[in-house]
Order: sequence, then C-alpha cells, then structure tokens
Amino acid sequence: MELTVLGSGSAMPVPDRAQAGYLLDDGDRSLLVDCGSGVLQRLAGTDAGYEGVSTVLLTHHHLDHVAALLPLLKARWLAGEEHLEVVGPAGTKSLVDGLLDVHDYLDGRIDLAVREVSASRSFSAGGFDVTARETRHSMNGFAYRFSPPSSDAEASDGPLALSGDTEAFAGMASFADGAELLVHDCSFPDDVDVSNHPRPTSLGESLAGAEIGTLLLSHLYPHTGGREREMEQGVRDAGFDGEVRTATDGLRLSL
Repeated sequence: MELTVLGSGSAMPVPDRAQAGYLLDDGDRSLLVDCGSGVLQRLAGTDAGYEGVSTVLLTHHHLDHVAALLPLLKARWLAGEEHLEVVGPAGTKSLVDGLLDVHDYLDGRIDLAVREVSASRSFSAGGFDVTARETRHSMNGFAYRFSPPSSDAEASDGPLALSGDTEAFAGMASFADGAELLVHDCSFPDDVDVSNHPRPTSLGESLAGAEIGTLLLSHLYPHTGGREREMEQGVRDAGFDGEVRTATDGLRLSL
C-alpha cells in the first residue's frame, strides 16, 4: 500500500503546496482522500491519474478539502469514464447536490453515487477497509484509518491513519495507536495563536506514549514556511518519540 501526498497545504495558497489531497494505492485499486484546489493537477501526474480514481473519501466539507470535486467529475466525464463515488460524513449528499445545482450541466454526465458514513461501523471505500473517528474542528468531520482488503488485520488496526482537520486531543492517539504512519494536521508553529488546529507542542503532548512509527505533519499554512525542522523538533520535545517528518507535495510513502 502506498500513500502519495497530492496536497499538503491549506486554505491559504502557497506555490509549492496544493490544498488537501492524498492518494492511496495498492497497485489494484486507488482511493482519493479529500480533493482541494490544485489536487487534480497533482493527481494527473500520478500513475493512476484522474481516470483511475473512481472514489473520493472526504474528511469534512470545508472548501480547501472539496474545491476540486466537480472538476474531478468533469475531467472523468471528458476522459470517457462513467462512474464516480463520493463518500463522506453526514451532509455529503447535500454538499454534492448543492454543487450540481450551481453547475447543473454536469448533472447526469456520469453515474454519480454519494454515500454517507459514520464512526459507528467500519466500511469500504475504493476497495480499502476504513474506520472513522470524529474529529474536533469548526465543522464536523472524520479522521480515518485504512487497511488493504487483503490484510488479515481489522481496519481499526490498519497501517495508515489520517487525521483530517482537528485539534490535538488524546482520542487521536488511541485511534492511531499501532499505525505505521499517521498523517496529522499541524497547521501552525507554536507562536501563532489559533484554534481548531494543533501546533507542534499540543500535537506532541497529545501523542505522547502512542505507538506510531512515523508522524507526517500536514495541512500547512504559509506561517510554517522555513520553520519545518523547528516544528518537527517541537513535536519531539513535547513527548512524541516516533519519527517526525513534514509533508511535501509529491511525497510517496510505502506501507
């Protein structure tokens, strides 16, 4: 199973970071998690391409996570693909219906399925087994944990966890415990006063003691530019003892 960071940025654009988007691929199937502005161009440069991604899983509905959703639908239609599934938390159907009300010429161009999921039971998305956990953000949303369908492990024990947008809290540590890789929101350095997103110290404190192989800091605002090593060290100093890295667009990690 391989994770490609398509977009490690935020709602404030910078030249080298697209908004939120991650491609999960195991050679036989592909899943796109979030679809912010700029993600479609990054996706076009992967082996899967937008032609090979028929399922999008949304963490929540903020614009920097969904802005390229209809552009993906249109690109697949123009490429001759016939199906797209959008999966996400409650309200995903209303989101998609609202987008199609504005761009009604796209309605019916391809077979579009929308599915809403909950944290109460595991589910499948794009062929991967997934469990969800509610996050703490200014909008309701989910963190996800993933396993390939061929794995003997339960989805809740899968090698990859992805936080979506969330404050740092102990529940994420228990949700991601045992994962090879946790991709976690770390939007700002410690000296920026912010709510609804973690900073290095709060993130490190919340994950102290969790058995997580690598923590990948993502959803990075412009304030983090040039301070990535400082932020990584801040997470370590606060108590997280796994490997800490900063996400970059195009980064590929095998699990």
